Amino acid sequence: MFEFVRSHTRLLQFILVLLVFPAFVFFGVQGYTGMSEGNAVVAKVAGTSITQAEWDAAHRNQVERLRAQSPGVDLKLFDTPEAKQRTLDALVRERVMLVAADKLHLTASDERLQRVFASDPQLAFLRKPDGSLNADVLAAQGMSARQFEQQLRQDLAMRQVLQGVSGTVLAPSRPTSTALDALLQQREVRIARFEAQKFVTKVNVTDADIEAYYKDGRHAAEFETPEQASIEYLVLDLDAIKSGLTVSDDDLRKYYAENESRYVAPEERRASHILIKAEKGASAEQREKARTKAATLLAEARKDPAKFAELAKKNSEDPGSAVQGGDLDFFARGAMVKPFEDAAFALKPGQLSEVVESDFGYHVILLTAVRGGEKKAFESVKAEIENEVKQQLAQRRYAEAAEIFSNTVYEQADSLKPAAEKLKLTVRTASGVARTPAQGTTGALASPKFLEALFAAETLRNKRNTEAVDLGGSQLVAGRIVEYAPSRKLPLAEVKDRVRERVVVEQSAALARKEALARLAAWKGGAEPEGLEPAMTVSRGRQQELPPALIDAVMKASPAPLPSWTGVDFGDEGYAVVRVDKLLPRDAAAGDDKRLQQQYGQIWGAAEDEAYYAALKERYKVKITGVAKSADAEQSGASR
Repeated sequence: MFEFVRSHTRLLQFILVLLVFPAFVFFGVQGYTGMSEGNAVVAKVAGTSITQAEWDAAHRNQVERLRAQSPGVDLKLFDTPEAKQRTLDALVRERVMLVAADKLHLTASDERLQRVFASDPQLAFLRKPDGSLNADVLAAQGMSARQFEQQLRQDLAMRQVLQGVSGTVLAPSRPTSTALDALLQQREVRIARFEAQKFVTKVNVTDADIEAYYKDGRHAAEFETPEQASIEYLVLDLDAIKSGLTVSDDDLRKYYAENESRYVAPEERRASHILIKAEKGASAEQREKARTKAATLLAEARKDPAKFAELAKKNSEDPGSAVQGGDLDFFARGAMVKPFEDAAFALKPGQLSEVVESDFGYHVILLTAVRGGEKKAFESVKAEIENEVKQQLAQRRYAEAAEIFSNTVYEQADSLKPAAEKLKLTVRTASGVARTPAQGTTGALASPKFLEALFAAETLRNKRNTEAVDLGGSQLVAGRIVEYAPSRKLPLAEVKDRVRERVVVEQSAALARKEALARLAAWKGGAEPEGLEPAMTVSRGRQQELPPALIDAVMKASPAPLPSWTGVDFGDEGYAVVRVDKLLPRDAAAGDDKRLQQQYGQIWGAAEDEAYYAALKERYKVKITGVAKSADAEQSGASR
């Protein structure tokens, strides 16, 4: 039990927090108070402050749980202002629920607490076979039984705040049916499309049209070159430190001797066996019968070891190896059950074991080959050792080198060469660098944090070094702008062809729209429609590869009287006119009425929850003043 807990500590921590206490998005409200004094207030609930320290700690805890749940996830996705703001919102919500539970005198009785613990499947991993609380699991997380009881009681109390609202929502059949019809009803339609590209030949663009489009402020950004810079930059990382290190052969040999066990190939053995099954629960008589049979087969094998494979094929009850003449291929220690392993590793090639008893039954083992166990020669692992020693030295020296790097690029801000010379680094160059990373860029130039530092006002104005920017993973970068080209609007002469293309698109779309609106007016007036596509049945669930805007217009069109007409503007692509001919029942694929009614009730319950929560925020005078910043902005603010 304890071995499992030690091996799965992070998993259990995640389960305890996420499953057992779903309302506790964070690690406990009371736990923040003692360390929050002196921090900026980012929110208030019922006169009680939530500090920046609480917010930061809550977000770190959230990220750690996500890391535990999905080790491969890119944590940068959660290092955004939006993610941090959601953390604050959730922290405020938890505090509101706690205050409401207290004000409304909501609590969970001992009986309910015991009932939930005994029946909730999410808590099964905390229950012993006799139904009692497994204190070992709790202790592994630093939690006592009393703390668990208090948190579970508090969680149940918080749930009651909203259960009285969402749990009493009614979804009567008639209004539910009306709402579901609006969402899932099907309509038979015919469409006339007026595509802009079909009107291109009717467009006659003049120089005045081109000049007017070019001068229109709404289009200015289309003809601007982005600001760009040519830069120098310097990267300090473990590879850079390693490249300047040398390690003597004596030191490498000493490391080899001190870690020689790592350079011994693990011994593996190849064996064949005959298994006569006898389960652990078998009677003594059955097990003795199986042992006797195994002993008889062993005697036959000793008479003629060359027939071992034939004996295994005919007699072994291990279906996996019997067809291979009992062959188990090579295996290392730990791969087999211990009695089998001990016997196999005590044999010499060609030697037969005595009858070996295991949980599976009785084995007769023939060792056929041995490999591994030899120490690798120093020369064969020298490169590996040298790389490992340099890596360790680089890690130890990184902190000192980072301090030199940071101080030098700051104190001698007119050039990167002093830092490069001190640390034996190479000054790199790049041109066409913009404020945002170019697609496919890697390394320092892919870091928004570094680019923001490069294009900061002071760096641009004085062309001085940036401060050292920490990219994470033992990597620092500093840079300076050598040449800077601000954004500028290109002359009309350079972009005239591009402007003409845009004018053609705009005017052809306008002609398509004009023609469509004229047809729509005529058809509404009773004219015989022409050019309509064959009828099709559509709904929000069956869009028939049609644009969402068209489906939205169709479902919003008034059904009275039929046929009903509507138009959809697709901007530069053109226009569409739609005739709704029939209203059809809801699509059966959407689900049966009973299930849909339940889902509709759940949606209303969630909406009522949110409305009640909004009322609680007003009642308890919630005020949120904290605004999340990006990590780059936080670092910039700290440096000022």
